[in-house]
Amino acid sequence: MPATVAHALARVQERIDDTCHAVGRDRATVRLLLATKTRSADVVREALRSAPAGALLIGENRVQELVEKAPALADLQVTAHLIGPLQSNKINHALRALALHGHACVETIDSLELAAKLSARVGAGSPLVPLDVMIQVNVSGEESKAGVAPDRAVDLAHEVADLPGLALQGFMTIASPTLDERVARAEFELLRSVRDRVTGSGAAATALAQELSMGMSRDLEWAVAEGATIVRVGSAVFGARPS
Repeated sequence: MPATVAHALARVQERIDDTCHAVGRDRATVRLLLATKTRSADVVREALRSAPAGALLIGENRVQELVEKAPALADLQVTAHLIGPLQSNKINHALRALALHGHACVETIDSLELAAKLSARVGAGSPLVPLDVMIQVNVSGEESKAGVAPDRAVDLAHEVADLPGLALQGFMTIASPTLDERVARAEFELLRSVRDRVTGSGAAATALAQELSMGMSRDLEWAVAEGATIVRVGSAVFGARPS
């Protein structure tokens, strides 16, 4: 692995360390997910080798890339997350690839219809039972972004949590592409408030839905300050994506 990638990964870890120290958070409560879109399995494997086993997560945006890379990474102790859209006709492909990792999560549930289809297709005896899932919330209100509206997210979370074969772990969002800290932190705070309403409802199936997957290369400090438990970082580690 090029030294620049190893150094970049260390720098991202330092950014998380520094922010946790500044806001009084336990560093162990924030995990780093490597967003591996367009990155080869060899590059991902080498990046994972630079960290302690199990210390990092990997996230794929595209089911096709997940399918292509999963066999080459299946021997590693790494949890795979799907962090991009999941179409109904690709559910079976995604589940087979995720099962190669043994432990996985689909972060992009934005409708009861999609969740119900996943629930129906998670096979008995699969290492993915129950399959970890998160609700994707569109906190910015941008029409170009996927995710359920914040005012619908609480009800959807309760509906998804009741489905067999699924385990609701928390919530995911993509903030506005802004350099305005106040705007970004308000959006992250909104996701946290959705999470707190769900976990504070008293419904047993939602009690463990503590995860907040939010923050990327440009804004991870603001996300950690607002309670992120997973930050999804790609370009800050691997460099700009190839065109």
